[in-house]
Amino acid sequence: MNEKHLFAIGLMSGTSLDGIDLVYVKFLENDLSFFEIVHADTIAYATAWKQELQKAIHFSAEELRVLDQTYGKHLGQVLQSFIGNYQIKNIDFIASHGHTILHEPQKGSTLQVGAGAAIAKITQQKVVCDFRTQDVQLGGQGAPLVPIGDALLFPSYEFCLNLGGFSNVSFEKEGERKAFDICPVNIVLNLFSNKIGLEYDASGAIAAEGVLNLPLLTSLNALAFYSLAAPKSLGLEWVQKEILPVIARHETDIPSILRTFVEHIAMQIAKVVQNSDSVLVTGGGFFNTFLMERIQYRSQCKVIQPSDAVIHYKEALIFAFLGRLRIDNQINCLKSVTGAIKNHSSGVIFLP
Repeated sequence: MNEKHLFAIGLMSGTSLDGIDLVYVKFLENDLSFFEIVHADTIAYATAWKQELQKAIHFSAEELRVLDQTYGKHLGQVLQSFIGNYQIKNIDFIASHGHTILHEPQKGSTLQVGAGAAIAKITQQKVVCDFRTQDVQLGGQGAPLVPIGDALLFPSYEFCLNLGGFSNVSFEKEGERKAFDICPVNIVLNLFSNKIGLEYDASGAIAAEGVLNLPLLTSLNALAFYSLAAPKSLGLEWVQKEILPVIARHETDIPSILRTFVEHIAMQIAKVVQNSDSVLVTGGGFFNTFLMERIQYRSQCKVIQPSDAVIHYKEALIFAFLGRLRIDNQINCLKSVTGAIKNHSSGVIFLP
């Protein structure tokens, strides 16, 4: 029997601004569970792009419109380089998450820049993007979107935990997929690492040298978000409004801020994955040795280590998968996860 393959590129830029993740992935047309990451890469942001995306939350509507186009062109150029570097010939479509500038679903608002039309024009490929807006319009959080990929591509794990800009989790409960954002991770750890001249606290060595600030830890754990029922999601706005002022009131020493925030992350995650013997952990936070030690200490869970490609590129992989489902008009957004009024197939398709 001849098996027909589908080839796609998935593109992801996370809130921690580590860079643009790209995967070239092979799917099987008649088997949703099969995938193979053929090529993968992360393209670091130039300082100018990082600064532009960080301050874009304060842009006017017109400035955001311009940014959407210029950033879309940048993604198109990054994709062209990726395609050329790996001499990629077969591409059925490109799926791009874009970069989140604004995410306030309670106000009916979410914005990911990176114009799909610009990407399609530069690459001369079919492009799927803007995966979140429709869900917000249907009353959902527009996040998290990865859980349907967790369910179909990684069904053997009790919990799928991602440690990126934010930590998020998905799992099966009473026959339904459940998922939500747990707490900030790298978006806060990297911010304070930057203040002492580091891109990030690679293995958690700086945090390990800090002193645990118990009043700060108590205040962080008392934030109202943590007592909300799912579905729930987080954005940069919440960090700026809720997290940073609490830290500023309690602590100025960077290592102690990092130490305390690592403990905060571990405690919040432990509430979700306590005593599990099958936790798939992905995202850049996996390589923060000290953070992983504290998560395992607090939760007594058993972490299952996947391949390096899955650790680094699972979200980009799953956006390629979401694009595949959207092109086939299959459900790729679950109401049990986002709180929308119905399951639906989300994403906007652009042709070259």
